[in-house]
Amino acid sequence: MASYFEGGILLGPSALGKSSKFLTTVFPPRSLTVLDTLANLGLIFFLFLVGLELDPKSLKRTGKRALSIALAGITLPFIFGIGTSFALRSTIADGVSKAPFLVFMGVALSITAFPVLARILAEIKLLTTDVGKIALSAAAVNDVAAWILLALAVALSGDGNSPLTSLWVFLAGCGFVLFCIFVVQPGIKLIAKRCPEGEPVNELYVCCTLGIVLAASFVTDLIGIHALFGAFVIGVIFPKEGNFANALVEKVEDLVSGLFLPLYFVSSGLKTDVATIQGAQSWGLLVLVIFNACFGKIVGTVLVSLYCKVPLDESLALGFLMNTKGLVELIVLNIGKDRGVLNDQIFAIMVLMAIFTTFMTTPLVLAVYKPGKSLAKGDYQNRTIEETKKSNKPLRLMFCFQSIMNIPTIVNLIEASRGSNRKETLSVYAMHLMELSERSSAVLMAHKVRKNGLPFWNKDKTGNNSSSDMVVVAFEAFRRLSRVSVRPMTAISAMATIHEDICQSAERKSTAMVILPFHKHVRLDRTWETTRNDYRWINKKVMEEAPCSVAILVDRGLGGTTRVASSDFSLVITVLFFGGNDDREALAFAMRMAEHPGISLTVVRFIPSEEFKPENVKLEIIEDQASCSGDTKLIDIEAISDLKAMIEEQESSLSNSDSESLIVYEEKIVKCYKEVFEVIKECSKSNLFLVGKSPEGSVASGLHVERSDTPELGPIGNLLTASENVSTTASVLVVQQYTASRVLPVVGVTKDITTEKSLVEDSESR
Repeated sequence: MASYFEGGILLGPSALGKSSKFLTTVFPPRSLTVLDTLANLGLIFFLFLVGLELDPKSLKRTGKRALSIALAGITLPFIFGIGTSFALRSTIADGVSKAPFLVFMGVALSITAFPVLARILAEIKLLTTDVGKIALSAAAVNDVAAWILLALAVALSGDGNSPLTSLWVFLAGCGFVLFCIFVVQPGIKLIAKRCPEGEPVNELYVCCTLGIVLAASFVTDLIGIHALFGAFVIGVIFPKEGNFANALVEKVEDLVSGLFLPLYFVSSGLKTDVATIQGAQSWGLLVLVIFNACFGKIVGTVLVSLYCKVPLDESLALGFLMNTKGLVELIVLNIGKDRGVLNDQIFAIMVLMAIFTTFMTTPLVLAVYKPGKSLAKGDYQNRTIEETKKSNKPLRLMFCFQSIMNIPTIVNLIEASRGSNRKETLSVYAMHLMELSERSSAVLMAHKVRKNGLPFWNKDKTGNNSSSDMVVVAFEAFRRLSRVSVRPMTAISAMATIHEDICQSAERKSTAMVILPFHKHVRLDRTWETTRNDYRWINKKVMEEAPCSVAILVDRGLGGTTRVASSDFSLVITVLFFGGNDDREALAFAMRMAEHPGISLTVVRFIPSEEFKPENVKLEIIEDQASCSGDTKLIDIEAISDLKAMIEEQESSLSNSDSESLIVYEEKIVKCYKEVFEVIKECSKSNLFLVGKSPEGSVASGLHVERSDTPELGPIGNLLTASENVSTTASVLVVQQYTASRVLPVVGVTKDITTEKSLVEDSESR
């Protein structure tokens, strides 16, 4: 948005518009009326969207800390704004109305742009942090107070000089708000109830709502406030729950942000003439305005934050964040200019102040606050399941999911990972991956943070059936029925950088493994369909940069029946063990699952016979990775010994009953790869295969894998998911163990496949 406004300034009298020939050619006088009309129409719908972002219920739940910060962020800069107005009136603003000018300057310096702040928080990955939540709550309170004060300023700047006129405007405005709350809101709620979740919204309802917005704007303009306030009030009272609000944002936002708002920026830029700031006095006043705006907002916020026992770095970050101005500031200034309260020189000074304060926010916040600091090495020890098993510490897993369709599978896999009935042996973090696109609305982002942020469980008993609530309900039910701590999280980021959120969260939570969904899903005819190719690049990046072990879950119906902590829960799991770090990690995870009474585990170890000879295959193989070193073989033998000891322990505990051991260990001596395929086919009735991404040893090094577009699954994963040699309907969990200095192998992937895109491009706007 800032780039649009800069373009508008360049087109205006500050730069290109100095040429009268350019102005009359590009913007002839007869076109300005149409331009202003479209710009104001877009602004009306934008203020409606801003109102949608503010949830009155969330304002009631605002904590004392956020409320105190918001009040300090309004009061001190408002006082500084009044002081600044005296300095301006005595110099370059001689002749303007005193009372409206005082209030306008106070509002201009104290306002915080909620939509701009939400976007900045999302882009610098602070939206779901404590600082982000406090900033959003405080900005919401600040926004409401500022718009009320602005309405007062507009009422004072009316054409009539009589106090009765201002009183009429104030009372009529209050009556309008009450009418919207008690008459309009129930009608909109009836419309919203007719738009159930998962069904398309009737276009008639959308047109009816937009008509209500325009009618409300007409009424407030008739009263004498401003057309924008009517749209804003309708947005505030609009029901935020359900499908209708989200559908309305989806339909309106593209048109507003893509067409109408750029026109508004052009219109504002044409009114801005930086050349009016001339002489030392004018530039000194610009410095004074910027200083007062920053000092009042930042110092007021920081002092109250410190008083509320917020750490210094977080207090400074909150101060800089609350100083965000942006588009909302420009709206206030344009209203003041249209009302004759601000002259051209003051308008130009205030515009430059808004641009400066907004652009300084991101670099200053990043300079003083770094939430993604790496943990000390001693604080994060169990980075693999194998290490966690040896240390006998509680297991921490992070499951990432894209939509509610992934939930049944995740719940079943969590249940399988629960292991024995010992208390507090498993902690699970369920991270919802949400894209931050160029057009993502702050209302959607802030709504998700309120639903999935701290506190994570939604206490609002409204009966809302949104997908966010369904996710929360599913995990809450599982938490209550099992002894597993499940904590939902939300990652809101661009597709190009969302892997950073995953890796940073895994490090902060000290997880032993991150489990990612495969970028394809199975259709009803059992063929593969790509969910979204961007998820493949996310998986690839996480496997390269994760601070712990990583697994990719290829789901073929593991969550077909959602059984939560049920005594009937049962799974047949098979581990294909060739050797190496990744295979040991898969085996350690499987042994953890085998502690569950409903899990049947079969471990198949492939051993080459003396006659075994690798076939000539078109594979790019790195020799020291393809064959096991002596140390690796010894560790593999130790892992198998632990498995045998576990089997003996289980058999001894079942010796007094007729039950058979649920863990089976088999060694298969193979002469060629056809025998490997035959052994795998014998296990095709399993529910889940656990395999290593990069198996080692002479058998694995020469496995023939047909050309594949999914090298992240490794040779065995591709064999189980895409090869005609092995036919199975089982799900597959491909495991990569974390190693401190891991060099990614290229085993089992044709040379052509290794040339991939190294960077994920920003996903296009929907």
